Amino acid sequence: MRHVPRPRAAIARALLTRIAGPDADEARNRIHRTPGPRWFDPDSPVGRVHGDASMFVGGVRALLLQSLHPQVMGAVADHSGYRSDPWGRLQNTAAFIATTTFGTSEDAARAVAIVRAVHTRVVGTTVDGLGYAASDPHLLSWVHLAGAESFLLAHQRFGRRPLDRAGCDEYVAQAAVVARALGADDVPTTLAELRALVAGFRRELASTDAARDVARFLLLTPPVPWAARPGYGLIASAGVSLLPTWARRALGVPAVPTLDPLLRAGGTAMTATIRWALDPVDPVHVPAPAADGLRGAAGRPRHPLRRAYPSAPRRCEHSLPRDEWPPVARSLHITSG
Repeated sequence: MRHVPRPRAAIARALLTRIAGPDADEARNRIHRTPGPRWFDPDSPVGRVHGDASMFVGGVRALLLQSLHPQVMGAVADHSGYRSDPWGRLQNTAAFIATTTFGTSEDAARAVAIVRAVHTRVVGTTVDGLGYAASDPHLLSWVHLAGAESFLLAHQRFGRRPLDRAGCDEYVAQAAVVARALGADDVPTTLAELRALVAGFRRELASTDAARDVARFLLLTPPVPWAARPGYGLIASAGVSLLPTWARRALGVPAVPTLDPLLRAGGTAMTATIRWALDPVDPVHVPAPAADGLRGAAGRPRHPLRRAYPSAPRRCEHSLPRDEWPPVARSLHITSG
């Protein structure tokens, strides 16, 4: 009889294949286990947020919120191929976030350079005659703000270990390093600044046909197998529940705040299920086989980052000594109290 994978392993494989592509194991090992210094410690706030199952919820919210900027949405509609190749776009985005968060400094810098090069070719005009360029520092700021707020909000609501206020500030400061490297301007380094800058963009946001099309695509006709639709629906609904009422209305999504606790309960259940499925293959906290040398004294597992850079602090700091950080990282550092 043909072997039937255990449910836990089957769910993990399905998720990883969708997010990281058919060579998910190879990609994850390359990002997480290649020796060398990193921009961030994997146990720091940015690692905790970006490595948590709550990113599924935060990702849906981020895409919906980002689409409300007409010029950003124009660039997405004209150049991204989100309808023709949604999973390819997701895999590229996931690979970029994983590489800049967990990869070596060399790989992170290379990923940023590739994205910046692609951005120089993304130019055009919206249906309303507004010009856009993906390399525009102001538009890059909106994409960053919407993403950072969404990922952090989802983590605080659905994450395994929500951050305290100092941790939230540190997350915003760490995320700013990547945003600055991509060319964004006016990037926040504290939670209060993040909230203020998001609010400041509201006058530029609008309910457009393109934004409502994205909402219908993500929420009503997602490129997800029918068997996975119920689980995806819980994730997407949780993402919607984290949007402000004005954003839901602008997207043509029903705004019924009294139902939010129910939607969030579904999100809690699904993120817990995803976490249960992926924990056994988590490359941050599950050691590689002993044969690759990732064993410390007395056979204890040793994280590859510790082997590559044993003096790296365990939390809330960059993995490189401060005098070796990229200049932008040094300028954005906030000393932990």
